[in-house]
Amino acid sequence: MVQQSERLERLLTEKLGDCCDVDIDARVETLEGYASNLSADLDGDVTALQTLGDGTRYRIVRFLAEADRALCVCEITPVVDVSDSAVSHALSDLRDAGLVTRRKEGQWRYYEPSDRALAVIDALDATEGSR
Repeated sequence: MVQQSERLERLLTEKLGDCCDVDIDARVETLEGYASNLSADLDGDVTALQTLGDGTRYRIVRFLAEADRALCVCEITPVVDVSDSAVSHALSDLRDAGLVTRRKEGQWRYYEPSDRALAVIDALDATEGSR
């Protein structure tokens, strides 16, 4: 922690022209306030982002969003070019992460993107090219 506060002191000295322990304490308190305002479910956010980090799962979510209706596994498989079992596994991961919803009709299971998945897609589309 000493090295970190030395670096913080150097930063504050550069920004303020002069720095003392009170300045460091005030800045740390401000930073701790930011940290306490973070969502309590950061692990869920990380899981969702990791799940979308796989190309097959991301393509499936994008495909479901484009279809604008619930689709069966047998409708998804020919388009994403992986096996039925791989699609089923990907959909299970996406469902566990809260990125797709599933409903059963007899022996068939239909999937569609969740509002959360659509919001992520919208955010990515809105910022595309701004890297």
